[in-house]
Amino acid sequence: MGDDSAGGTALFVGTVRNHDGGADVEALGYSCHPSAEAEMRRVAEKVVAEFPVRALAAVHRVGDLGVGDLAVVVAVSCPHRGEAFAACRKLIDDLKHEVPIWKHQTFSDGTEEWVGAC
Repeated sequence: MGDDSAGGTALFVGTVRNHDGGADVEALGYSCHPSAEAEMRRVAEKVVAEFPVRALAAVHRVGDLGVGDLAVVVAVSCPHRGEAFAACRKLIDDLKHEVPIWKHQTFSDGTEEWVGAC
């Protein structure tokens, strides 16, 4: 990711799958709170403070997505691969738990659910 001191870059790509909890997913939409961008930045800054990050990127889509579409992509470069893997895992895990992004799923049987909403 453009830094000669970065020996390892880890990438995570989250894709919309065709099932969840044993049910067939027919449609999916993401929405977010207006603070989501600032919260994502805060999560990223926390990862940068904890690991020797040389570069970091994080994107989470909102709106209607189809099966197979990319929903979230995060990448982290660090001096070594182990650090890059650990930082990437921390970034995606914290993003999923702390950033106010909600998933609305519609299943093939006509039922639906919100994930991540209070």
